[in-house]
Parts: sequence; structure tokens; C-alpha cells
Amino acid sequence: MHKLLLFLTLLMPSFVFSQSFQGNIQDNTSEPLIGVHVINLSNQAHSHSDDDGDFSLSEVALGDTILFSYIGFLNKKMVVNSLSDAKKIILMPDFVSLDEVVIAPGIEPMQAISEIDLKLAPINSSQDFLQKIPGLFIGQHAGGGKAEQIFLRGFDLDHGTNINITADGMPVNMVSHAHGQGYADLHFLIPELVDKIDFGKGPYHANKGNFTTAGYVDFQTKEKLASSLIRAEVGQFNSKRILSAVSLLDNANQDAYFAAEYLTSDGPFESPQNFKRFNAQASFTQKINKLDKIRFTASHFTSEWDASGQVPVRAIESGLISRFGAIDDTEGGNTSRTNLMLRYDKNIDSKSFLKTTAYYSMYDFELYSNFTFFLNDPVNGDQIRQKENRTIMGLNTEYNRSFSTPTMDGLIQAGLGLRNDESMDNELSRTLNRKETLEQTQLGDVYETNLEAYVGAQLNFGQWAIHPAIRFDHFYFQYTDALAQEYSRASVEQSIVSPKLNFYYNPSKNLQFFLQTGKGFHSNDTRVVVAEAEQKTLPAAYGSDLGFTWKPSQKWMVNTALWYLHLEEEFVYVGDEGIVEPSGQTERKGVDLSVRYQPIDWLYWNADVTYAHARSTEEETGFNFIPLAPNFTFVSGLSIIHPSGISGSIQVRSLHDRPANEDNSIVADGYTLVDLNLNYDWKKIQFGIDVQNVFNAEWKEAQFATESRLQDEPNSVEEIHFTPGAPFFAKGGITYRF
Repeated sequence: MHKLLLFLTLLMPSFVFSQSFQGNIQDNTSEPLIGVHVINLSNQAHSHSDDDGDFSLSEVALGDTILFSYIGFLNKKMVVNSLSDAKKIILMPDFVSLDEVVIAPGIEPMQAISEIDLKLAPINSSQDFLQKIPGLFIGQHAGGGKAEQIFLRGFDLDHGTNINITADGMPVNMVSHAHGQGYADLHFLIPELVDKIDFGKGPYHANKGNFTTAGYVDFQTKEKLASSLIRAEVGQFNSKRILSAVSLLDNANQDAYFAAEYLTSDGPFESPQNFKRFNAQASFTQKINKLDKIRFTASHFTSEWDASGQVPVRAIESGLISRFGAIDDTEGGNTSRTNLMLRYDKNIDSKSFLKTTAYYSMYDFELYSNFTFFLNDPVNGDQIRQKENRTIMGLNTEYNRSFSTPTMDGLIQAGLGLRNDESMDNELSRTLNRKETLEQTQLGDVYETNLEAYVGAQLNFGQWAIHPAIRFDHFYFQYTDALAQEYSRASVEQSIVSPKLNFYYNPSKNLQFFLQTGKGFHSNDTRVVVAEAEQKTLPAAYGSDLGFTWKPSQKWMVNTALWYLHLEEEFVYVGDEGIVEPSGQTERKGVDLSVRYQPIDWLYWNADVTYAHARSTEEETGFNFIPLAPNFTFVSGLSIIHPSGISGSIQVRSLHDRPANEDNSIVADGYTLVDLNLNYDWKKIQFGIDVQNVFNAEWKEAQFATESRLQDEPNSVEEIHFTPGAPFFAKGGITYRF
């Protein structure tokens, strides 16, 4: 790999034949604009501005016309009359518009759609983060403090088993977690600090490793605040939230801010959730010189809650409890996470740069659950405790070098990374009323290290772009069993190679066809790896997407794809029993459709429709359903940002019925919900109201086919157990910016 990279790097300068067009792009307040699309309309060569607003475009001749396009700003065209001096480009703010979405070889338009969706309907709660991804649904079933259950592309992802989630380059997924492999808790993010959401579906991106099968999501927080703000919210069910975000430094070389939020809620349940969460984040950015900068970020969150758990349908139908009642209301937990991150951006020369991120995280988790009530212990009940104390340390660095030849231009990327997890006293115990420990089922220390390396290229020539890449991952698993009669420390090592190859073809400036192919993987739990050597440790996922992105006019945009994904091994992690159940090979196939339409400047319509067919390939027909795999989803809405200061949206989201067990004899009910928000800006103040479940639909937010026994029952029953979705819920908020 090293020799290949060196060869390509040395070869590039000998082919350079044309001059470059360079400059800096700013807004009307002299702030640099990051990620502006820069396109030579004469030959479709393109580039984008970096974190300092600087850009360099190759293959430019006198008389060429350059287009500058950026979401939320007026497009600008410039005829090149000089190549000797760097240009200063000023873009003026404008309505968020589909006009600014560019379709060009190597550019992924869905990223632009994500930016538009985020600007038109800003995130106002932690649960909104993931729902910005087209086709992704979530469910909460433990009092608000537990990570959300995630559904995407025919997967019940549980809490993150097959989706790679990061924040500012730091991993969110927890390997070998006490409550399940890949557990991803995003509650440490403050909504108002999220700047961009980068996402991709399928295993096609070399810089995304473990858990990247259904896709990945990377959240990027703001380096600076547009203004300081104070926000207060009050809603039903004793819900309250207060936020303060203050800009501390804002000058040419330094940016710094501090933000903190505190929120509480009892929820609609008869037994109050007593949910409390505190978040804080500080950020400091220093320009070392005109080209290089360093950013330090520190964040902390702590949360505690009670929960009513998942209730059986029969208990409600018999009148034993109400819809928002509980069989065991002693569930709940507490968790906290402290993150330290350091990022260094180093420009080597006009064509190459390095991005390096180091992170350290301290994490605590304790969860009490009872899913089967009195099935296993008719006297004390089946409550369990899952607990761990974890530290995560890591470093990743990526080298980027752009180049041009007489026949093409492109980018070489190469990266290295190291991540180490130490989960101490990783525990599963049987408990009583969150007070007494009856039996320790599992207790031990998990050590897991992942070394990664990748190299790839973006090769653009004419109407075509090809992105070849290859990735290498090496894992070291180690587990010390504290319950073994004799001292026991077992370890296993394993590696996997993941090639990727993506094609893009643009027959016109408004149409792009794409074919994405690649291999990904998801790792198994360390405790299973060291105990059962015959189990697959790093089963592969093979996927492909075939589709197109089309702008039939400047006001319309359509993105669709046919996709296929094959898993060598499906893992069903039963965290409540501390085991992983391998369920053999599976395949999923489907179609995704996203449509965006902007009939007038201040009105925007979105629609996302997905269909997935998910089946086990090693079971006979009729018994090969994958439990809780979503098969049909639909999201649509209207958003407005009016010059009068009025903004808001109305959204419909629908999840269809789906099988809850392997033979589809038990069905998880679908639902359709309508949400509404409305805001009014007056000078420096914004007034807002947010209404969820406008029509007060009765729906099941999280559902499982579970065998349980109630205290009075002679025999167990397997049926749907569910957490009831929130009824009509309204909250109001006021924000003051200064």
C-alpha cells in the first residue's frame, strides 16, 4: 500500500499540464465558507473550499466560466480573466434553495439534501438526530435515557449493530457493550450545536469500518456560534429544558464557545420517568497560520431515569393495567460520558493536507430491565442489571492529495487509525427492586483493540468518476472472566480486508447514474469470540447500489436506488441473557426513493419512501422472516421559511406492519404519525411551538415478540410486548440571541 501511494504521488506532477485557479470564499460578514462547490462550466472540472474557505481548481484556462454554489447562498459565476492572482469570492445569503444543489461526477447529491433538510427543519431534540437520515426510523423503550432502537434498510439495528455512528470523528458505537454489540448513545450531543450530518447507505466508504453494513452517520458540531443564545422550553408531562450557548472568542484566528443544557420529563406514564439529563460542551479553535488549525473539544453528559418497561398486550386487554401502566415500574438506570477530542488540520502544500483526530472517552452505564416478569423466577421476578465502566482511546489520521493529468483529475486518500476499548466490570446480574443482587451471571473485563488502514482514490475524467478503495482492519480481543473458578484471560486476533469500487456517470449536468459496490463487516462480541472459536468473528457484508440522481428542473430533485446486501452471519445479540445467537446468512434487497420539491422560495416539500425484503437464506420459506425487519417506510412533509419571520414544518412518518418472529405468526403493528412545529422570529427573539402526534394516535413505539409470565399465570405466553408511543404532546419554547 505504501509503495502504491508513493508511486501515485511521484507520478502526478509529471502529468500536470494546465494552470490552477485559486482563491478564498467568504460570506458577506467575511467568514470563510466551507464546502462550497467550485465547478468549471467549460469542462465540468470541480473542487470545493476547505475549512479555511480556500479552494484550488485545476484545468482552468482564460475565458472559462467558474460556478460557485453553496446551500443557503446565491450562486455566483465568474469568467476567468487572470490565473496569476488568488481570487477573493464573496457569496451573499439567500433562501435555502434546491437551485444550489450540484450534480457533478464525484459529488454525492444526497449530502446536499441532508444540508437542506437540516437548515429547513433544525434538530430540536436528541431523538431528531438520526431521523434526519432518509428511511431511518427510531424507537425509545426505556424511559428516555437508553439509546434509541434503530431501523434502516430492512434491519432492526437494535442500538447500533449494523450502522457506524461517529461524532466529529469520534466513535459513538460501543463494542462488546453490556447491553449489546454496537450500542450507540447519542444523547451527549446538544441539538443546537450540530452543524452537519454526513451519511451514506451500504458498505461503500473506505474510511468507515466496523458496523458499516446498513450504512454510516457522522455528526459534525459547530466550530463557532453564529450568535450566543439562551433557550427555555416547557411542555406536557412536566417536561422542561433550558439551554445556554455563549460565544467566548470570535476573531480572525480564534473561536471558542461553551454550551450547557438541562432537561427533565416524567413522560405520559402512570409511574413518572423522573428523567433528568445534563449536557455541556466546550470548543476552542486556533489558527496556527493561514493554512493550519487546531481544535479542542470537551463534552460531558449525565443522565438518570425510571422506566415502565415493555408491557404485554394481554395485560392491557384484560384490564390488568392501562396502556401507560406497568408490570414492573422499578426499571431504569443511569449513564454518563465524558469526551476529550483534539483535531489538527495540516496543509502540506497547495495540493495535499492531513487531518488528524485524537480522542479519549470515559463512560459509565447501569441499566435495570425486566422483560419476562416471572418466567424464570416466580418469587423474585426476572429483573436484571447490566453495568460497565469503559474508557475509549483512539487516533486517526487521513492524508489527502489532489492531482490532475491531461486526461483526468482526482484525489488520493489514505488513512490510519487505532482504537482501544477497556470495559471494566462488564456485568450481567439478576437483581431485586434495583437494591439486591441475587446472582451474577457474567462479570469480567473486556479489552478490544482495532487497527485500521485504508487507501482510495477519486478519479474524475469527463463525464465519469471512479472511486476504487481498499480497507484493512485487525482486531485483538481479550476477556478476563472474574467469575471463573481459576484465573482466566483469553485472547483472539483476526483481520479482514474490505475492497470498495464505485462508479458515477453524468450524461448531463442534471443527471447522474451511480453503481456502488463494496464489502463491509460487523464484529462479534469479545466474550463470544474468546469463548466460541468456531463462531465467525468478523463476518462480511457484500452490497451494491444501482441508481440515479436527477434534477428535472431547478425546483425538483429525485434520488433513487435499487440495493442488495448479503451478510455472512446475522448476529442477534440477546444482551438480556448475555449471549449472541448466530442466525446464519441473510440477504436484503429493496428500493429507496427520495424526492425534494421547492415550488416557491419559502416553501419546500420532501418525501422519502423505502421498501426492503429481508430474509434468512438458510431457513425454509415461511420460516425465514427476520424479526422486526422494516419492509415499508414513508416520510413526507412541508416546510416553510417565510421572509416575515414565520417558519415551521408539518411531517408525516409511517412504518408498516412487520414480522415479529421467524414465521410471521406474530406481527409488530405499524403506525402513522403527524408532527408539527411553528416558529416566529422577532428581532433577536424566536417563539416556537412543537407538537408531536398531532392526532393523538395510539401506537407502539418499540415492540418485541417475548415469552413472559405474569405473577398469576400458570403458564407462559409468547406475544407482542411493547412500549406505548407518546400521545399528543406539545411544548413551547423561547430563544434569545445576543
